[in-house]
Amino acid sequence: MPNVIHTLSAAADLDRQDPLARFRQQFALPLQADGQSAAIYLCGNSLGPMPHAVRDVMNRTLDDWATLGVRGHESGTRPWIPYVDDLAPSLAKLVGADARDVVLMNSLTVNLHLMMASFYQPTATRHALLIERSAFPSDLYAVESQIKFHGYDPTNAIIYAEPRAGEDLLRTEDILELIAKHAHRLALVLLPGVQYRTGQVMDMPRITAAGQSAGACVGWDLAHAIGNVPVKLAEWDADFAVWCSYKYLCGGPGAIAGAYVNARHRDAVDLPRLAGWWGNDLSSRFQMQPTFQPISGAGGWQLSNPPILSTAPLVVALALFLEAGVDAARLKSVALTDYAQSGIQALLSQYLVSITPANPTERGCQLSVRVLGSVERARAIFTEMGRRGVIGDWRDPDVIRIAPHPLYNSFTDVARFLNIMQDITAVM
Repeated sequence: MPNVIHTLSAAADLDRQDPLARFRQQFALPLQADGQSAAIYLCGNSLGPMPHAVRDVMNRTLDDWATLGVRGHESGTRPWIPYVDDLAPSLAKLVGADARDVVLMNSLTVNLHLMMASFYQPTATRHALLIERSAFPSDLYAVESQIKFHGYDPTNAIIYAEPRAGEDLLRTEDILELIAKHAHRLALVLLPGVQYRTGQVMDMPRITAAGQSAGACVGWDLAHAIGNVPVKLAEWDADFAVWCSYKYLCGGPGAIAGAYVNARHRDAVDLPRLAGWWGNDLSSRFQMQPTFQPISGAGGWQLSNPPILSTAPLVVALALFLEAGVDAARLKSVALTDYAQSGIQALLSQYLVSITPANPTERGCQLSVRVLGSVERARAIFTEMGRRGVIGDWRDPDVIRIAPHPLYNSFTDVARFLNIMQDITAVM
């Protein structure tokens, strides 16, 4: 007998009370494999769906290119030279920063390398770097290559934070203990704002303060945090942060990424950096002078002129986020994940167990559930879930991730997902 709280009719009642329900119509939600039926799209943690208005913005950008050519840099619907600068104020509101301290540029891992070129400055006595052992692989590759580039051995230089035996989540106290233990040799702390596999939100303020007190720089990978959970980089005083824009921000596949540099470093002339001409002060950028004069703020880390076609979708996406309101989106996010988590516990606890924190302040809008039983059974359940029209994603060996997004997902999506999983697990 299904729990009445999670019936489709109960979910529909919740949707009718949802002040953000109207935003769902702003998105082109993916279809099932038959190309006809609507899918239950719960995969915004990997790639957000396309806002409908993106098509118009892209077409206008293409029209400007076609009709103006090079003149589009300075004229047209939205001139290209100030394109990313014009988006900085909206972006800054999502990460709690001054517009001067954020920039859209490159891809996430390129930005991570650029930030480490400035903020990982190892010495013979202080060259250790703290990262989680289960970090997203690209972060691990970047860290290892940076350490080797400086002539050190990753085997000795990397300090790994990891869950305790038999646990899935990192404990803040364990991270703080590692920082204190290795304070004498720690050069950089680099952690995720939200852990990609479990959906755990890290205690960014406490970890930032501890890392800096130990004499290290502190940076955050916000790939799974931006557009998902409240971020206050300036208040937390992080040295830098990087992120991508194609997940919760719905910027499109391969969308331009972003970075934050603390106001303390805006005009730090002694801070090393890898420079490019687009990071040069605008007043002299086009004078083609041989001496680099960086823009004050995060813009000074830019390398080349921005890819306008992979930036254009963010014109729409950022506007939608700010129209909905960061606080309102967070309230709905908590409600959706509460609804999903309580449904899993009430209806599916003998088949699935959540490895995402139960405390709403410690999670975003992602839920990661471990399928009980064999790995083969877990994979079969995930495959059948997809065949029945639920688009989530899989992490080896036995974890299914779903992400009910506050701008385009509904309580009915969650209830349908629960019903489908009940049907599947009853026979598999």
